[in-house]
Amino acid sequence: MTVDLDGPDPLWQQIAGVLRSRIESGTYPPNRRIPSEEALCEEFGVARPTVRRAISTLRAEGRLRAVRGRGTFVIEQAGDGE
Repeated sequence: MTVDLDGPDPLWQQIAGVLRSRIESGTYPPNRRIPSEEALCEEFGVARPTVRRAISTLRAEGRLRAVRGRGTFVIEQAGDGE
């Protein structure tokens, strides 16, 4: 999935939307690490601050948690295990 560099929405919002969709679809399952910031930068063709803002947004939503030295992990949402 790509982002629209010329689109009306900021790149970080587009990337947050892609990551959110991957979490909701199970592509990134609960308690699993998402790709590194570097890998996401390469995938989307953006700078690290853009990826960090997208991840930060998902952390604020309670979808991701960062573990120092290990990476960023998907948080199991209520209803995921039912």
